[in-house]
Amino acid sequence: MSAGCHDASPGASSEAGTALAEAPRIALVGSPNAGKTSVFNALTGLRAKTGNYPGVTVSRFVGTCRVDGRGYLVEDLPGTYGLEPVSPDERITVDVLEGRLEGTRRPDAVLVVVDATTLRRSLGFVAQVLARGLPTCVVVTFVDELARRQGRLDVEALGRALGVSTVAVVGHRGYGVERLRERLTRWRDWPPPVVAPPTDPGERDAWVRSVLAFADFRAPDRHRATRRIDAVLLHPVWGTAAFFAVMVLFFQTVFTVAAPLQDGVEALFVRLSGLVAEHVGPAWLAGLLGDALIGGVGGVVVFVPQIVLLFLVLALLEGVGYLARAAFLMDRVMGRFGLEGRAFVALLSSFACAIPGIMATRTLPSARDRLATMMAAPLMTCSARLPVYVLLVGLLVDPSDRFGPFGAQGLVMFGLYLLGAVSALLAAWVFKRLGDRRGQPVPFYMEMPPYRLPAPRAVLVAVWSSARAFLRKCSTVIVTTTIVLWLLLNLPLHSAAQLHAAGVDPDDAVAVSAYTVDHSYAADVGRSVAPVFEPLGFDWRVNIGVLSAQGARETFVATLGQVAAAEDPEDPARALRTMTYADGPHAGEPVFAAPTVAALLVYFVYALQCMATVAVLRRETGTWKWPGIALAYLTALAWLMAFLARTVTVLLGG
Repeated sequence: MSAGCHDASPGASSEAGTALAEAPRIALVGSPNAGKTSVFNALTGLRAKTGNYPGVTVSRFVGTCRVDGRGYLVEDLPGTYGLEPVSPDERITVDVLEGRLEGTRRPDAVLVVVDATTLRRSLGFVAQVLARGLPTCVVVTFVDELARRQGRLDVEALGRALGVSTVAVVGHRGYGVERLRERLTRWRDWPPPVVAPPTDPGERDAWVRSVLAFADFRAPDRHRATRRIDAVLLHPVWGTAAFFAVMVLFFQTVFTVAAPLQDGVEALFVRLSGLVAEHVGPAWLAGLLGDALIGGVGGVVVFVPQIVLLFLVLALLEGVGYLARAAFLMDRVMGRFGLEGRAFVALLSSFACAIPGIMATRTLPSARDRLATMMAAPLMTCSARLPVYVLLVGLLVDPSDRFGPFGAQGLVMFGLYLLGAVSALLAAWVFKRLGDRRGQPVPFYMEMPPYRLPAPRAVLVAVWSSARAFLRKCSTVIVTTTIVLWLLLNLPLHSAAQLHAAGVDPDDAVAVSAYTVDHSYAADVGRSVAPVFEPLGFDWRVNIGVLSAQGARETFVATLGQVAAAEDPEDPARALRTMTYADGPHAGEPVFAAPTVAALLVYFVYALQCMATVAVLRRETGTWKWPGIALAYLTALAWLMAFLARTVTVLLGG
């Protein structure tokens, strides 16, 4: 039997597309942490086509598995603990299984993924799925962990007790995957249960006990390491202290481990820029390639090591099982702001990007909780802010400064993340108070999975997928922006006579470059908005960076890099540090003094500078009202808090 797995590529031929449309559709269902994603990845080769259900904003993941030349569409439905939906994600799962979702045909068969270590609870969910009457195969995961913890289960006997096909799978190790693929070829022959499971809760409990007895199931011993670790990590005091310690160590890691890698990437781009200057003849072309493309994009790509480390640590914390504990621990804190622990998961997702954080609110059962969390998510410090923070913190704090055993730069970075998180909670509290107060509270339920070593391949795929999205933005949005900025910074052109008249030697490349930048279209734009940003201490060059960052925050770094390179092509880094005000009341003073840098950092903490986030807010809320409110309140808040930060820094003698 030959097997292969791949995605349903949009570029496939029409014949292939027709064949896939007619292929058997297999729904993959299960509770969170049951190993459903590992099974899906094993079947689809870690590649899947993503999109939204027709008329619904909930994402869908569909992959293709080929067995003996026949294609099978496998659809990973949102995880749920039961088929009595309380959230949009769970509603989608029920609607798909019952064929009620317009534009999506009902699955031909169902794979129900159950965790062998929590089989007693999982069988209630299996009973609900079997009641839908679709051909069903039960996929039992974590059988290796069950045996390791002295548990016992006869998988074949379980199938006989349920009256359906069963197969044991350890997805990340590939165990049982071939048998599962072979079962897919015989989905029409999957037997229905001889006797349907009871629907009455009391009778269902008795049915579950009888199935477990027939399958010779013995519950696993409590995970000793999990019990001991949870005694500390779930403690109200020690758990909170451990949470903050993990976060502080995380930011120390981002600075210390990534620094050598960042230096290597920076040296590479400096070398590339130098080669362009040496070998490209026309000065304008050398400037476009060296300053705009290599300098601008390289100024952002240089922060990829920090981005990769950010995603790596988050993936490890999630894979180990710590994030579920953090959500449970933070439920007490979230409750003080009118939210619950599930909102913490959505806000934590926003550390990578506000977009998945906003989309993660679909798991919240309360509509007002979803709205409050969505309006707060942009305040969480996303990865796009990281290059800006690293640049500005480097200008503000000397790398050798320390506070006890910790580097001062890492502590400042932690403070910025903490400020964003606290502000997000306060914003959520305000919007929750302003919203409809008639909703009923919903109990918070979250399973605490045992601590597990995450599969290296799954972690690497998660990190690569996030880093690739960042690099894709560098190759599209940032490239376009840097080219436009280069044109604005170098136009209009000035003749030798004009330069002489202005007292500039045409043979002095540095003087010509500085004069061109100071009299460019970009300077005109920056000076036109000066009255808005002057109270914050920004000069026109900083204004251009802030305006360019409105589409994507990372372009702020690329903009400053281009401005510095234009003013001093030989040493842009020194030009940035020594940049002074050219005119006005602060003429001759350094632009990046402590009060201005503090104002910039705080401005980027609060400002909604991501049009993709605005678009997702529009899609999730179904109206432009809430994205408009978010853009307005966050922009005003950013200005006010930046002004406050500058004022306090000046009073402290910064």
